[in-house]
Amino acid sequence: MLKVAYGWGLRRRELLMLERCDFGPNPKASEFGAFGVCHVRFGKAANGSPPRRRGVLTVMDWSVEVIAEWVDEVLTDWRADSSGLWPSERHGRVSEDRLNAAFAASAAAAGLPAGLSPHCLRHSYVSHLIEDGYDPLFVQQQVGHRHSSTTALYTSVSSDYRTRVLRAALDKMIGGTPTKKSITPTREVDEK
Repeated sequence: MLKVAYGWGLRRRELLMLERCDFGPNPKASEFGAFGVCHVRFGKAANGSPPRRRGVLTVMDWSVEVIAEWVDEVLTDWRADSSGLWPSERHGRVSEDRLNAAFAASAAAAGLPAGLSPHCLRHSYVSHLIEDGYDPLFVQQQVGHRHSSTTALYTSVSSDYRTRVLRAALDKMIGGTPTKKSITPTREVDEK
């Protein structure tokens, strides 16, 4: 469940309200099969309006493996009254408290500081897309922000990324021959 939250940059409610039918193919990215788009039906509402919908395009190939394994191998054996992706033994869906507890346990096992929440996965999603070179407008649309300033608040890039961007800019300014490393963003896993 937490990997899906990170893999599509979802808010808690967006994640918990997902159903099997909320995933579909992206005709422009057939390599993701039936999980090319996550259709968010319960996006954050604005000032009393209904939840906003959006399609989040799949960008991380590993995330397809995670959701496909869950849907094809776990949910098929689960007897639930709900069509939700995260059924509970007692209720239709896993609660927000259960999600928070799962995150807290995973964070503690990873040695992360106390006080983090599942929303940190969304911040990481934004930061990693920016570091990987995705257009900021694309990232803004992926996470459903109306304003780019909101997305900018989520972005916390690593010092390695800043160094690579500076090196590429300097190489361009002085007309030197940039090395492949200085202009090609590489994604390293930061343990924050």
